[in-house]
Amino acid sequence: MSIRLVLTVLAVAFALYQAVRGVLWTTWPTQPWLLGIALGAYLLATVLAVFSTPRTPPGEEPRSEPMPLWAAWVAVVAAMALPTMTGLAVAGTVRATYGTWFVGGIGALMVVVMVRRRPWLAWLGTAALTLGSMVWLGPLQAFGQGLVGSIVWVGVAQLVVFLIDRAERDAAQLGELQAMTSAWEAAQDGRERERRVQLQRALAVGGPILDRVIAMHGVLTPAERRDAGIAEARLRDELRGPRLLDDAVRAQIDAARRRGSQVSVFDEGGLDELTEEALREVRAQLASALVGAHSQRIIIRTSPHDRVVVTVVGRSRVDGDEDAVDLWREIESP
Repeated sequence: MSIRLVLTVLAVAFALYQAVRGVLWTTWPTQPWLLGIALGAYLLATVLAVFSTPRTPPGEEPRSEPMPLWAAWVAVVAAMALPTMTGLAVAGTVRATYGTWFVGGIGALMVVVMVRRRPWLAWLGTAALTLGSMVWLGPLQAFGQGLVGSIVWVGVAQLVVFLIDRAERDAAQLGELQAMTSAWEAAQDGRERERRVQLQRALAVGGPILDRVIAMHGVLTPAERRDAGIAEARLRDELRGPRLLDDAVRAQIDAARRRGSQVSVFDEGGLDELTEEALREVRAQLASALVGAHSQRIIIRTSPHDRVVVTVVGRSRVDGDEDAVDLWREIESP
């Protein structure tokens, strides 16, 4: 059984108890029909306050708080009218038990209005109850018949609602912090895995060259020096643009370097939104653009542009100190 159902049952049971107090007549009321109307109006206002729900769009869960404004005003109007209706109905026996039922009844109704997040109207109804009770019962008799308890219960209800709302806010903030912590941990795990992969790749690329350098005490042949330089350039590629690289792209970059080209790879953003399939297509076009490239300097750079994601520029020196662009390729976002 849910907490909402338990509270609903308690509210209805207490309302019925207060209504029963109004029909336990020890003497016949002056106007029994008016008292009956007052009791019926009270039960109707209580049912509306407990069960009315705001309109919700189709497909959404129905909400119970705050209560509809019209239902809250019905409860306030009842709080204004019931003391007078009861007082007129039981004139001469106004201090009998069945003549003071409205004190606890309206107090319980205002507690419902308060719990359902209409605090200003709940206090307005409580003020109407206080005024009506003092007019028909007298100040001392009103406080002796439960007016103090009704006011206190409305105040306690507001305090409970405040504490519940604060607990919900704290729980929501805690949930956000937990989500942020989980995301941070996931990001750290991803970076750690990426570092391990890069380290393994660096060892695979540079390990044999380092072993050779150590074995030869730094005395390398021209071919070995070139291989060492290419290995160093590979490591730079892995650090500067790992998302641009696959086996085909690495092979074409190595081939260009062995042909004497100086190749630089820069990942400056623009690939984060691409799917893995789109990245594979971009890498395939990049490998195709590098096939047979003989430029002295080749620059591969990503771009945050909406249309072009990778630019390949090749420059070679001609006519003395002047450089000319002899390779230009823009790879568009798939």
